[in-house]
Amino acid sequence: MKAMILAAGRGERMRPLTDHTPKPLLKAGGKPLIVWHIECLAKAGFREIVINHAHLGTQIEQYLGNGAQWNVSIQYSPEAIALETAGGIANALPLLGDTPFCVVNGDVFTDYDFAQLTVKAQAVLNAEALLHLVLVDNPPQHPNGDFAIEHGKLQNMGMPMLTFSGIGVYQPALFAGIARGDAAKLAPLIRNAITEDKATAEHYTGVWHDIGTPQRLTELDQWLTGHDK
Repeated sequence: MKAMILAAGRGERMRPLTDHTPKPLLKAGGKPLIVWHIECLAKAGFREIVINHAHLGTQIEQYLGNGAQWNVSIQYSPEAIALETAGGIANALPLLGDTPFCVVNGDVFTDYDFAQLTVKAQAVLNAEALLHLVLVDNPPQHPNGDFAIEHGKLQNMGMPMLTFSGIGVYQPALFAGIARGDAAKLAPLIRNAITEDKATAEHYTGVWHDIGTPQRLTELDQWLTGHDK
């Protein structure tokens, strides 16, 4: 299974840090956020990674190169302007191929074991579902959550409501209706898949941080400094 790291966001809330540095290259614990993802994916056995980028994207390519130092192969999907999540994924489909793939947001930090996806996302891998999402407990800045889980199925509403972690496995067919180069949001596609009963989910209770502001980046850096990661 290939993996995609979403790295095209402008990072407006991270300004001025992102005025001259793309958000995925901001450091925490001595390493860029995106490098933590690459290391975790490599450890889980992923060898082919696609990274989209827009704002200051050439810096990302220059820093990461072809991925050889992490024993992975990195391909890039540049965007003239950020295409939103679903648009960015649809634009990268020629690099991702015809089989299910993993996607992770570049602006989160987690110790989630991506190797679990081969089991947890079995319904997607068997073409019985269009997507599988990893949900987490609601952080303070997102108290109402996004989705619920019932008997392993993703639900639009329920108790408890949980937050989408930014980690998912998707069938390429989910993005078939989006023309390459068009901007499109992911949430409507997810909700349609739920309506069709073709969405599964899991609840992850381990380490997960949404790095959306300079303060949260500083807090993560301090946390990592105090832990032997």
